[in-house]
Amino acid sequence: MTETTSQRLATPPPVLLSVVVWSIPAIFYVFAFFLRSSPAVMTAELMRSFGIGAKDLGSLSAFYFYAYVAMQIPTGMLIDSLGPRRLLIFCSISTALGTLLFAATNSFAVACAGRAIVGGSTAAAWLVILKLATHWFPSRRFAMISGLGLLIGNLGALTAQVPLRLLVENFNWRTVVTASAAVILLVAVLAWIFVRNDPAQRGYASYAPAQLQERKKTSLGQLGAGFRRIFTFRNTWLIFFAQGGLAGPIMTFTGLWGPPFLKARFAIPSTTAAAVCSVMIICWAGASPVFGALSDKVGRRKPLYAGGCLVSAAGWAAMFYVTWLPLSIFIGVAALTSVASGAVILGFAYGKESVPVQYLGTVSGAINIGNMIGPTLLQPGIGRILEQHWTGAMANGARVYGVEAFQAAFLLSVGWTLLSCVLSSLTRETECRQSA
Repeated sequence: MTETTSQRLATPPPVLLSVVVWSIPAIFYVFAFFLRSSPAVMTAELMRSFGIGAKDLGSLSAFYFYAYVAMQIPTGMLIDSLGPRRLLIFCSISTALGTLLFAATNSFAVACAGRAIVGGSTAAAWLVILKLATHWFPSRRFAMISGLGLLIGNLGALTAQVPLRLLVENFNWRTVVTASAAVILLVAVLAWIFVRNDPAQRGYASYAPAQLQERKKTSLGQLGAGFRRIFTFRNTWLIFFAQGGLAGPIMTFTGLWGPPFLKARFAIPSTTAAAVCSVMIICWAGASPVFGALSDKVGRRKPLYAGGCLVSAAGWAAMFYVTWLPLSIFIGVAALTSVASGAVILGFAYGKESVPVQYLGTVSGAINIGNMIGPTLLQPGIGRILEQHWTGAMANGARVYGVEAFQAAFLLSVGWTLLSCVLSSLTRETECRQSA
């Protein structure tokens, strides 16, 4: 090794290089959010195309989450064995193929399979983002970088509101979804060109802890043991279930049931309903890095995390059950609720700091499963309750549900958020320091 090479290996990577490497999985994460949220503005089209009601529509959307959750632990193993770069390339390609399958079929069962392929493939996006952040950025920036990742991902959810609705109205949903699959393939190309697993592969010093750099590949038995081990730490299971109550309601509302609820309550067109959800997504996304940076600055996790749970619980209750709110005030309450929901990003840093360093990858996957259990259960659960309260009303070949039906169904969201308030209050403060 030459003296110049030794000097480079002792030098952290340039910020621009770190940002470029990290940005590729962030782009993939944008598409993960886009595909996850897209059914919200296509509810009537999907119901007509597949001849289904709210119960089956909730299941169709939830197949994404079923596969996403199921793949979290295998994805953690694949990151260890394949590395984030190869995993990102493979998952980008399979996401595109699943998207094409969903767009091309007239079969409800095949459409569910396509959604499942997309969900299972995009499960890698967030874990790759966190893995590369650990290697390419200082640990003191982890919460902020995580929040920035969620902010960028939410650009996909934002695009899946008014812009997607306009595209669907001017073309058709199958054409738009097919075009998105073609663009996703470009992510695989970018990953192949730019992404590297660690700065050492570019001749720079890694930011990853020494224990993590020296860690060998994890076997299935070791992974299972590690997963059981992290749940012996009280914070892990408290945060695991609290995350579902923060992420689940907003992902369920903006990702599926918000637009039809808004149309039923305020008699507004689809584009306006999508615009309201867009405001919520912007607020949620913008609040995430702010929560992360503020928590890093004050050196505490619990006050902001528990406070976010409390405000979001009050906000959801007001949105659904304070019936005299005009649309303008409703949007203000929805915006505040979305900002408070941004506290969900603290769960990753909070959980990471609550376990020994050798379990960082495992706990990140576990916390992400906690996030996704929320919409996985809430989307079909709300759909089933809506179906039970359907009065037989139809519009343009699609079933229509009344405000009372939505109020009954949204009790699931409010109840889980209230549970998160209790769970977050029981967590142990880490003071932003890694557990030994």
